[in-house]
Amino acid sequence: VQLQASGGGLVQAGGSLRLSCAASGRDFSINAMSWYRQAPGKQRELVATIRSDGSLNYPDFVKGRFTISRDNAKNTVYLQMNSLKPEDTAVYYCYALISGIRYWGQGTLVTVSS
Repeated sequence: VQLQASGGGLVQAGGSLRLSCAASGRDFSINAMSWYRQAPGKQRELVATIRSDGSLNYPDFVKGRFTISRDNAKNTVYLQMNSLKPEDTAVYYCYALISGIRYWGQGTLVTVSS
């Protein structure tokens, strides 16, 4: 299984970006997909999770601003990020739990200018 993330870039504070992560491979069952981020000098942190039953999880610092969604037919998960702040600047990583195995995608850089 491979995860391909895309959609990062440079945006001004208050702006929006949408990240995408497509899972490819053969014969897999996605248990959950998430987005994490890692800012320079900081630990990687969870940003959003969507589980196979459709349940969602967000940490407080993105609630009301970020929305995770998925397209099951495309095995793709999206992260819509609104009202971006400079502190949202980080490398964003796609993560998937598939058939009990953890997978990470390559990071995509999000830079929010003030």
